[in-house]
This record gives sequence, structure tokens and C-alpha cells, in this order.
Amino acid sequence: MYNLTWIYFEWGIFLKTFLFVLLSLVIIDLLIFVFLASKEIKCIKERDPAARNYFEILLLYSGVHAVVRYRYAHFFYKLHLYFIARFISQTTRFFTGIEIHPGAQIGKGLFIDHGMGVVVGETTIIGDNCTVYQGVTLGGTGKDKGKRHPTIGNNVMIGAGAKVLGPFKVGDNSKIAANAVVLSEVPANSTCVGVPARVTRLNGEKVRNDCDLDQIHIPDPVSQELCKIYKRIYELEKLQKNKNENQ
Repeated sequence: MYNLTWIYFEWGIFLKTFLFVLLSLVIIDLLIFVFLASKEIKCIKERDPAARNYFEILLLYSGVHAVVRYRYAHFFYKLHLYFIARFISQTTRFFTGIEIHPGAQIGKGLFIDHGMGVVVGETTIIGDNCTVYQGVTLGGTGKDKGKRHPTIGNNVMIGAGAKVLGPFKVGDNSKIAANAVVLSEVPANSTCVGVPARVTRLNGEKVRNDCDLDQIHIPDPVSQELCKIYKRIYELEKLQKNKNENQ
């Protein structure tokens, strides 16, 4: 009886100690989480009209959880603790649907809206105050090692389903339209649309492309061919007239 009482006493102390340590770790984790999330939460409140209050953003926005857990993982990645970093990354992906490689470099104020299906590659660099919507891929092409993912500037918006593939730069204050596929460098202050993406606006001015159709003033191929025929007939008549005068 004495031995059993002593065993129960020891297990009781162990259980209390374990629960105390676990609770302490949870509280510390929450404090660190709130501290790291503060800038993202503020940016989301400013940009998202659906965000009612800070508490709702902290608890219910998967993008906030993904970015903060990425910062945890990135910390371990820089310490060369790659397994721990990837473990945090993969568990975050399981709970949020957002996959951010711990090797990526992300600035402050990143807002991942809705988030499901977002993929950020290992050598991706993202500047400050960027907005990324669901289904976006910041990926590489081929199997080359080294820098193989895009560099995103400051204040960039990437629309839902867009793919930015390759080791080039997307300039500051640019916008990538939904479902665009970007395969080359994007200048600053521009808007990219299409597959493959092309610049349609630069510094607020519309950029004209030879293949542009504005859906209102669509060129008529029949009238264009008739104009060419009329021009050719005119040239032939003029040539014949000159011949007759020379004779």
C-alpha cells in the first residue's frame, strides 16, 4: 500500500509538472503568435472590407496563421534545422491549405486572402505589403538549383489563380490579373493580363499591343482585304495610265 501511494504521488507530481510546462508553452506560443501577426492583422484590417475586427482576423483568417507559422519555420530553416522547418510547413499546409516553403523570404504585411491552394517556392522573395489571392503559384521552371523562383516587389497584387513561374522580378506596385501566367519580367507600376501574360497598363497608361482586341472596335478582316484590293487596283490603273501616255 505504501509503495502504491508513493507511485501515485510521483505520477501526480509528474502530471502536474507536465501540464504546467505544456500550458506555459501554449501561452508563450500564443504571445509570440500575436506579436508576429500584429503587422499582418493591421494590414488585413485596412485592405479587407469583410474584416470586422482584429479578434476575428486573428482567429479565423487562414492567411494569418500560414504567414505566422511560416515565420516560425523560416527561423528554424535559417538555423539549418530543415526537418523541423519542413514539419511546421507541412502541418500548416494541412490546416490552412497554404504551402509556403520555409526557405522563402517574405517581407512584412503579406495578406493571403482566402488562401486555399497558394504555393510559394523555396527561393521566392516577396516584398512588403503584398496581396495574394487563392490558387496563386509562385513557382519555378525546370529542375535547376539555386534561384529559380520569382522575386515579388513591394505593394504587388496577384489575382486568384495566377501563376508566376521563373527567376525574374515583378516590379513594385504591379498587378497580376486572375488566372494570368507570367513567364517573364514585369516592370514596376504595371498591370499584366492573359496567358501568357502581357503588360496592358504601364504607369497608369494603356499599353497597345498588335494583337489587342478591345471587344468594341474590332477590326473587320473583310473590309481590310477590300481596302488592299482597292489599293492594288488603283496602283495598276495608275501604272497602265502612265504606259498609255508614254506610247
